[in-house]
Amino acid sequence: MNTRGIGIIGTGAIAIKHAQAIADLQGARLLGLFNPNPTSAEVARGRFSEPGFSDLDEFLAIEGLDIVCICTPSGIHLEPGLAAVRAGKHLMVEKPIEVNVSRADQLIEAAEQNGVKLAVIFQNRFSPDYQKLKQAVDAGVFGRLLMGNAYVNWFRNDAYYATSTWKGTLKADGGGALINQGIHTIDLLLDLMGDVKSVYGQVQTTLYPIEGEDLGAALVNFQNGALGNITSATALYPGYPERIEVFGTEGSAILEGGRLTAWNVRGQEPSEIAASAALASGSSDPNAIGIQLHLDQWRLFLEALDTDRQAVVDGQTARKSVELICAIYESSRRGEPLTL
Repeated sequence: MNTRGIGIIGTGAIAIKHAQAIADLQGARLLGLFNPNPTSAEVARGRFSEPGFSDLDEFLAIEGLDIVCICTPSGIHLEPGLAAVRAGKHLMVEKPIEVNVSRADQLIEAAEQNGVKLAVIFQNRFSPDYQKLKQAVDAGVFGRLLMGNAYVNWFRNDAYYATSTWKGTLKADGGGALINQGIHTIDLLLDLMGDVKSVYGQVQTTLYPIEGEDLGAALVNFQNGALGNITSATALYPGYPERIEVFGTEGSAILEGGRLTAWNVRGQEPSEIAASAALASGSSDPNAIGIQLHLDQWRLFLEALDTDRQAVVDGQTARKSVELICAIYESSRRGEPLTL
């Protein structure tokens, strides 16, 4: 395996998670971080024990830099991403890929045109219990799919938005609870249930003085004929672990907090579910998540680079959750169902 040089654009909380994961990653090394604010870049230099840059061209010219990890606010992924791919760097982008389909497509097309690989962080795909559920759905264990539900009924306190200049804003966050918190679980739902035919959504801002929503719900019609329900919120005290339900003609399963809590197949004795603790959930604390699943996705991305394979969660895959969420927003604005 080649040793890959990695640089991070952004120096906030999620950048810390990635720096910790990269430190444990064989075949890779963190070479530096970029923040356009010179003061923040200097703080990063001390925090991460790696060079901090406030000049993007200087950052991208780091000797041995192969991969750039974008950890900026969601609506500021495109511009530094374009600069990185035009400099020939592979990209690992934090979710969502961008805040709307147009901006996502620009990044996807630029990566293709410049011959670099693009991956988007959806680390929950790599939990062992989700992998078991995905394999069972793909193998038809639950029969023909009838319904798939995703519930992200979370809570954030006043300080979460009050201390941020970008969270909950339309330009930098793309909205609120759906595109920031709910998108991870919505990504899993789409991975399990397939493409969406139409959606009827409603969003509201109920507790916080933000531009985006702190409460959202949608009824989904999938291309395969199944139905689905989505809820996503940051206003539901005290916040409960995210939950996915899958129902088919031959059985059903529930994934809650990253762990399978129910597994029933027609004609078989109900499977015993291990009473292990759920994975750390961001239901009430955004910093509660660990780094193990990020580390797993990073390992697979390095393998994709070394073997010239497609990234597990590439740009086109990550685009789907953004498209659905933006359709929910537009459906709510129009007050009618929307066909994708």
